[in-house]
This record gives sequence, C-alpha cells and structure tokens, in this order.
Amino acid sequence: MATTTSDATAPAAAVPDLLAALRSAVGGVEAVDASTRRRAEYSTDASNYRVVPQVVVFPRDVDELVAVTEVARSTGTPLTVRGGGTSVAGNAVGPGIVVDTSRHLTAIGEIDPEARTAVVQPGVVMSSLQAAARPHGLRFGPDPSTQNRATLGGMIGNNACGPHAVAYGRTADNVVALDVVDGHGRRFTARSGAGALDVVDGHGRRFTARSGAGALDVVPGLGDLVTTHLGTIRTELGRFGRQVSGYSLEHLTPERGADLAKMLVGTEGTLVTVLGATVNLVPIADAAVLVVLGYPDMPSAADAVPALLAHAPLAVEGLDARLVDVVRRHRGEAHVPALPPGAGWLMVEMGGATREEALERARAMAADAGTTAARVIPPGPEASSMWQIRADGAGLAGRTPEGAQAWPGWEDAAVPPERLGAYLRDFDALMAEHGVEGLPYGHFGDGCIHVRLGIPLERRDDVPGFRAFMTDAARLVASHGGSLSGEHGDGRARSELLPLIYSPETLGLFGAVKQLFDPGDVLNPGVLVDPRPIDADLRRPHALPIARSTGFAFPHDDGDLTTAVHRCVGVGKCRADSGASGGFMCPSYLATRDEKDSTRGRARVLQEMANGTLVTGGARSAEVHEVLDLCLSCKACSSDCPAGVDMAQYKAEVLHRAYRGRLRPRTHYALGWLPRWSRLVARLGVGRLANAVLGVRPLAKLVLAAGGMDTRRSIPAFAPTSFRRWWSGQDGRHHSTEGMGEATAGATSHATGATDPVRRVVLWTDSFSDGFDPDVPRAMIRVLQAAGYEVIVPDEDACCGLTWISTGQLDGAKGRLGGLLSVLGPYAVNGIPIVGVEPSCTAVLRSDLLDLLPEDPRAVAVAHATRTLAELLTAPPPVGPDAWEPPSLADVTVVAQPHCHHHSVMGYDADRALLRAAGARVTTLAGCCGLAGNFGMEKGHYEVSVAVAEHALLPALRAADPDTVLLADGFSCRTQAQDLAGAQMTHLAQLLAARLP
Repeated sequence: MATTTSDATAPAAAVPDLLAALRSAVGGVEAVDASTRRRAEYSTDASNYRVVPQVVVFPRDVDELVAVTEVARSTGTPLTVRGGGTSVAGNAVGPGIVVDTSRHLTAIGEIDPEARTAVVQPGVVMSSLQAAARPHGLRFGPDPSTQNRATLGGMIGNNACGPHAVAYGRTADNVVALDVVDGHGRRFTARSGAGALDVVDGHGRRFTARSGAGALDVVPGLGDLVTTHLGTIRTELGRFGRQVSGYSLEHLTPERGADLAKMLVGTEGTLVTVLGATVNLVPIADAAVLVVLGYPDMPSAADAVPALLAHAPLAVEGLDARLVDVVRRHRGEAHVPALPPGAGWLMVEMGGATREEALERARAMAADAGTTAARVIPPGPEASSMWQIRADGAGLAGRTPEGAQAWPGWEDAAVPPERLGAYLRDFDALMAEHGVEGLPYGHFGDGCIHVRLGIPLERRDDVPGFRAFMTDAARLVASHGGSLSGEHGDGRARSELLPLIYSPETLGLFGAVKQLFDPGDVLNPGVLVDPRPIDADLRRPHALPIARSTGFAFPHDDGDLTTAVHRCVGVGKCRADSGASGGFMCPSYLATRDEKDSTRGRARVLQEMANGTLVTGGARSAEVHEVLDLCLSCKACSSDCPAGVDMAQYKAEVLHRAYRGRLRPRTHYALGWLPRWSRLVARLGVGRLANAVLGVRPLAKLVLAAGGMDTRRSIPAFAPTSFRRWWSGQDGRHHSTEGMGEATAGATSHATGATDPVRRVVLWTDSFSDGFDPDVPRAMIRVLQAAGYEVIVPDEDACCGLTWISTGQLDGAKGRLGGLLSVLGPYAVNGIPIVGVEPSCTAVLRSDLLDLLPEDPRAVAVAHATRTLAELLTAPPPVGPDAWEPPSLADVTVVAQPHCHHHSVMGYDADRALLRAAGARVTTLAGCCGLAGNFGMEKGHYEVSVAVAEHALLPALRAADPDTVLLADGFSCRTQAQDLAGAQMTHLAQLLAARLP
C-alpha cells in the first residue's frame, strides 16, 4: 500500500525510475517537472496544508492522463489530480504525483442546445464553459465564487455548488456522465439516468451494463455492498441537500437509480480520476432581480430563510456587517452599494419569464421576509457590485475585522436550512468561548456557511488550539444534524472528524467502497478514508519569521516578511482573466499560463523560502529569483487580490536582501539609476547630442546590450530642453513662500498663476517627465492655471526613487525619498496639495513611501496631500477648483490605458469621471501595457512584454479609428505603444490643455 506520509524534503532524485516512466508516458521533459521550484509551487492549494509532491505532471491529452494514472498504479505512487488549485480543504495536494489538468486539458466538446448538455475535459475553467454556452442561452447551474479559475474537474471532485445551487442543485445534480479510471486501472463511463455504464474491462473489452443496480457490477462487489447496507445509507446519508461529507452513497440506492456517476461526484479524487464529463446546462435567467433584505444580525437573517425558500428563489446568500466593513476598508466606500438598515443581510435573486414577473415575485417574496428593510436592485453595475462582495468573500474574509490573518478549515459546514439560525447563534458562542474571530457569509438558502477563522496558527504552540476548536465545531454541527462540508469536500481539513457525524458502520462502509475502487490507496491518500490528522502538514506553523531589515517596514504584517507572504491563501484570483470587470491581475500569468508566473505561485515559493526545508537559499535562492523574474511589479495584486498580496513590494524586498552590499545585475545600474543619468544629461545640456548618438541603431544596440537590455528595444529620446531648464527661463515667475510659515524653512520654489494662497498647488515633476517628456508638465501648468490655481514648482529636485524600488535598491530609495520629503514636506504639512505628473511616481508617494519611511511624520503628510490631476480637478473645494468646468470633449472618443500603479494605488475612477464630465466617450482598457518600467526593457523579458501588450493594449491600438484619442498618463505605457505599434499616446493634461481657449 502506498504511504500517506508527507516527506516535504524528499528529493525527486530518489525516484529516477518514476520520473523516467512518467516522461515516457507523457512524452517530454517539460511536462514532467521535479524541480524544487515547481514542487514548491504545488506544495499547497487554497487550504492550510503543505504537502510537497515528488513531481508535477502536465498531461497534454486524456491518453496521457490515463498513462500517468497507470504509472502511479504500477509503482504504488500516490496520485493527486488538481485543477485550479482552489481547494480550501487540502484536497489538491499530495506527496507523490500531482497532476495539473488546467494547463492543457481544457477542451470544450459538443454543446447540444437541444439536449442542453456539454462535454468537457477536466481542466476546463467553469467561466469558459459559461462563455461557450451563452450564445445558446444556456449556462452551467452551480456557480462557485471561484468560477473564473475553478475547473470542472475540481468542481466534480468536491461537488461544488455556489449561490445558484438552491435553484439548480449541486454539481452532482448536473452531471450526465463521467469518463473515469479507477485505482485498478479500469476505465469506464458512468451515466446518470437509467444507470447505464459503458465499460472497458481489464482485457480491453468494451460493453454497456444497464438496468439499475446491475450497473454497479463494473466495480465488482459494489452492488452487494450497497444492498447489504441499505438501511444505513438511507438513514445516515442524503438527509439534506448540502450533506457533502464522506461518500454520497445515497445515489446508489435503487430508488435513486443506482446512479454511479452522481455518487462519484464529491469523492475528491480518492476513488477515480476524472478524464472527462458530460454535464447538464440550464437556461440563463435574463430577467433575474436582486433583493437585499436587512436584519438585526446574521442569525435573524437565517431565521427568515425557510419562508423565502417557498418562493423558489434562484439564490439566497447571507452577508455579515463585519465582512461588509472589511470591503469598505479594503476597496473603499464607493465599492459598497447602499444597503438597507441592519447588521446582517440576505441577497435573494428572483427570476421570471419577464422583468415584470420577476419584480412581482420579488415583491411577494419580500412580503414573507419578516423585515421592512428591503432594496430591489435591477441587473446592472450596482447588482454586480453586490455580487462582487460575495465573490471576493473567500479572500476578504482572510483577515479578521482587526486585520489579523484568518484561516480556512471550518470553511463550509452546512446544516438543514431550518436549523441555520440556531446553529449560527451556537457557533457565535463557540467562537467567543475559544476567543476566535470570524466573518461568516455563505449560501443561506442551502444552510451552508463560509467562515475564515481568526485563530492563531503562526507558531507550533498554536496547533492544539486549532485542533480543539475544529473538534468542538464538528460536535456542534453534528448536534444540528449537519455536515462538516457543504460543498468543498472534507479533504485534509475535516476527514479525521468524520467519526463525529457518522456511525462506525458508515465509516466502515466508506472504507469498503475505497477498497473496491482503489485497494492500493494510490488515489489521493490521506483524504476521507484513513485520513491524515487535521493538524498534520499545516503550512503556517512551520514557516520561520523573517524580521525586518533596512527595507520595507511591513507595518500591516507586524514587520515580518513571512507574515506578509502568507497573506496569500491561494484563492487563485490571479489565475483568472478579470479584464472584463476592469481587473489588471496577473499580466505575466495571462501571458504564459504557468503557475510560476502567477501571484499565487510566487507567494508559494516565498512561503517555502520562509519554511527553509525545500527552498533553502533564502532571498538568494535560485527558485525565488526564477518565480520573481517575470513579475512586472505592476502592483495590480495589491488592489485586485482580495487577500491584499503586494508581490511588487515582496519582489523589491527580496532583491534588496539578495543584493545588498553585493554586485548587482547590470540593469539595476542602467535602469535602476535612470533618473540619475537623465539628470546628468539635462545638467550638461547634451540631450540633442545623446539622441543623435543613440539614433544610430548599431550604437543603440551596443548601449542596450551593455546595460543588460533587449536589443530589439529602442531608447527613449531625451528632451532637448528639460522641463526644469525650460521653467528656469520663464519670465514672470516669482518666488512664493508667503504664508507658509516656518515649515518652509530651507525650501525654495517658484510659482505662477493665481495669487490666492488658498488656491495654491505644488506641481511635482518627476524625473521621467522632466527629462524625457517635458511637454506634459507644461500642459499641467496650463490646465491648473485655467482651473484657478497658483502653481508652485519647487526649485529643488525631488526624486521618489521609483526605479531604485523596482530594482530592490531600497537603501538608495529611502535616501531619495528623504530628500523628497525635505522638498515637498513643508508644503504638505501646510495643507497645500501636491499634484503628480507620472502615475507610477505618484503611487510611490501614496503607498511605498509610508512603508519605507513609516516613522517620518512628513511621509504621512505628503501621502495625504498627493493627488493625480484628475483627483485634484474632481475634488470638492477648497482642495478642488471652485466653479470650474473642464473644456468640452464632446466630440472626442478616448481609448484610455491606465497605468498599472494608477489602477492599483489611486484608482482610475476620478479620471473616468473627469473625462465623462467633459463629454468624452471613454473606453478604458484593463490590463498592463507590458513595459512596466524596467521590466519590458530587460533582456529575457521581451516576448512576455509583447504578449502582455497583446492582451488589451495592442489590439485596441490596431482597432482604434484615426480620430480616436489614445490616452495614457504613464510614460512607460506611451513608450510601449510607440515602440510596438508606432502609436502616439497622450497624457490627460495634454488632452485638456489642447482644448483650453
């Protein structure tokens, strides 16, 4: 029998025969990866558990997947099949072979609109199936919140449900047929309905077994086992809809048609490997209306659920005030729609043949809701925002209301809906008894509650408290007739607790079923039958602290890089293409579709760096630098990741630790010191000469190669006259420190425009705008003066150190930021707004500045005073302009490429609002341009940079009409457009200035 022991450090070289057999089976080295880095990426899923595999395999077709299962069976090697890796119960990690189906097994076969079925491979992402079915007016019914990265194979493994399962049922209820191979190597197709089975036996003979219980004969002994235990099955299993724990053997009873296909759903890869599936589709409910109902608290909301179910809702979801508060803090007040009064809410979706019928049914439902606090929200942006709160719950609930880390584990327990209110009251009492915080939410219509536990798990001494709470919680759910799992499976998180809800006879029956399908215990061992202890293989307690160095302070993570990287709980939103909803994360993964290039994959390797037993070289380890290499430092994860991961910051910190006091890569000097070179050229007045020299292509290539850059790139032209040199020669400037007080001691500036001191604004010109594109700050001055501002331009240079930060030269960055505070600090502490020109530099002042110089009070003042042009012009007085209207853009069509840091740190809402107020028609692109400062210039990044640009920017440039204004405030975005498409993009200030009278 295969071992179920997790040896996290066992080298893959110990099994050369296994690797040889796998490479022969799948036909290539790349598809079989036993590298330390790859094993680190797949050492965990979205759960608390860490089990390092010996090898990760990426089969390219179903035949290769079958071959891999045969290698596992013949060698006795544990096999765990994984889709999107979003399993929160530890179902998708294993000690032997981990198979990733999401890379290649993504084909959607026939969609039959008449039969309302679709054929899918196991790696198909659910949202891809929804998109393929949409033209037929159809969709797959169950829709978990991770649907834009969860695979159908994973949903089948866990019996996933989602909000609309109350109307459409679980995944098991929507499976027509499963193509599977079991632990004996038997491949067969289990079909729902009459119980027919298409079978290929061990002799290669294909036949069809039919007629109810006889269909179970494909697994010898299964029919007799069910017949012998019918009483137990009928009384202990299938008692309510969300009883997912254990094996759902109720589907094998005669009255349910001996439906092996449905029974295999939710077996978590322990009985069979799913090779493909035929699933049912349902009509899209176009007329659905969302009703939000308010109650004093969550249990009161739960009490109302049974009455609502009588109205056949499409979804009944619960939200707690504590979770909504987290959304407000994380995303801002604007991202939370107006809610009816209360501290607990139900989101109820009602359908109908028409909008009027849906509204009528919604009103009837609300009348039975036991509350007068109700809002009807028609389909549109507001309803989408409400659903987004729910969709991001898994990540947002990963922090307690106080901001501490919260963990999965007791993630989706379920009780009969009529018991939900009582269960929630008892669960609140249990959390209080253990001193545990949590943010409950979930599928109230099905009695299923999600909650992350604010229980300490940072130290090994914390583990007994974790076990005690989990055990008491299992007893509690059992007392309410519930299930440990309502849709995510038991996995490593709950399998050991099954004896608390099932009798010894039922547990013995589960073991007997496992023996019939997989006697060698090869398929996902340690789960469900003969489980690993719930406190074995925990990831976080075995990670060592990485205390603060001279880099980032990580104030939100107790100054500990380990705590910071463990913000990633693996929900995998970075693997989804969220461009349709305005998301930017994660551009490198969207380009390569390789886990190592996802935010999650990088975080996992950094977590292994903190553990130190697999990735042993610390910040200098090759594995760490491999996963960080294609990180664009776009910071999109800092806003788009619901867990608040900031991989750009982690990358900068790692580079700082790895190279501090050592010789650095050439690009760190060539590009990391670019503001220094730019200032030197401007000071010497040799911009034209430099451009002439670098305009000779062979010479430019030599310079690029010498600096570690890709020779296919062009070098941006230096401005013949820098902005500062131009500004110093302007007539009519006057020294202006009047009314500034002692806070301006040592600061000099020049100002122009209005003389009312209330209307002053500091124009902060960064190194890029000063040395490469001075027309932009000149346009800024025109716009600000037209809006009634006195524009102050400090005489001293104030560099934010952006390029030092992106290359991990944090000591140098802090030095430059210290100088910047000396220049801009006096204005900020006196309440004068600072408007930035370059979004990436503006973002430094709003984010990284506070983490690099947290103890300098001027940093807080500067961060609060700094704004983008659009933020300033749309702010209310006295900061914003008084009775000023932007010039008309009524005849202008704009295609806007927001800079990644603009999107991530400041947000683009103010720019969009300003453009629309001016009358422009605006299309906003989602996603990085691909240059991302120094990233796209560096040798080895060109192909990925272009692939990222092809995601949104380049197609938009090619499709744009000649009269369309191509807008990009970011210097790197404008450079990328020019370099790859020969397109001229303009800054917002230039667009507005050109329309001024």
